[in-house]
Amino acid sequence: MDTERGTIRSARTGAADAPTHRARLPRSRSPLGEPAVPGPGSPWILMYHSVAVESEDPYRLTVSPERFAEQIAWLHRTGRRGVSVRELIRARALGRDDGLVGLTFDDGYADFGRYAVPILHAYGFTATAYVVADLLGRSNDWDADGPRKKLLTVEEVTELAAAGWEIGSHGLGHQALPGLPAEELAVQTGQSRRLLEEVVGGPVTGFCYPYGAVDLPATLAVRDAGYDYACAIEHSALTGPFALPRCYVGDRDGGLRLRAKKGRQRMRDLVTGMRRRAGR
Repeated sequence: MDTERGTIRSARTGAADAPTHRARLPRSRSPLGEPAVPGPGSPWILMYHSVAVESEDPYRLTVSPERFAEQIAWLHRTGRRGVSVRELIRARALGRDDGLVGLTFDDGYADFGRYAVPILHAYGFTATAYVVADLLGRSNDWDADGPRKKLLTVEEVTELAAAGWEIGSHGLGHQALPGLPAEELAVQTGQSRRLLEEVVGGPVTGFCYPYGAVDLPATLAVRDAGYDYACAIEHSALTGPFALPRCYVGDRDGGLRLRAKKGRQRMRDLVTGMRRRAGR
């Protein structure tokens, strides 16, 4: 019987109509000190959480496999290619990011391996999974009112990393960072990175702020912990390599809504740039 475990080889849901080629998975990292977002505007990065079937989803964090397959097909059909943030940043630094879209999955749900990976793999897309380093193999107990979801296990994260999927840190305990003392920020960023590097057997260079909550001390802690970049959600005065904005994607988002969200991001980039220039 099929189960909800996030196995990498199962569940081809939604991939039947995908192109027949397979992904060439990224295995390199951006050198430290390389600018993460050179050029005007910010890269387009989509923010997912769970890909599964849920009857109740009060936080709207779940996208059905069928809808996810439609969204990925739309990206492909419009000449875009989904990649990990690691790959996006490297390509952007070289001026080769035209048509690339960052794909991110927060929290490290086991359904990433079961549902998302086969669909992405079928289109030759890659992605980044941000996992909570000390909660691997457990569940999302921080979501009091949401459905209980299993998280990727240590073995599954190891397998994903070995296959070339980027694994990033989502801190420890899924705790928001703003307001924490400096020593706790150092633990959240540094210890989570060390734990994950032991699991993946290589460098972990990306961080994602739990709940998207970020302030200046948090960005400095991430930088000082040795990460190359960090993902937030909203545009702000901190927007840059250590607070990359992202676009939320939900189950109601089809091609037209995604196109509109891309337009809104361009507008927000312009507003953020104007505010920065006015503040100088």
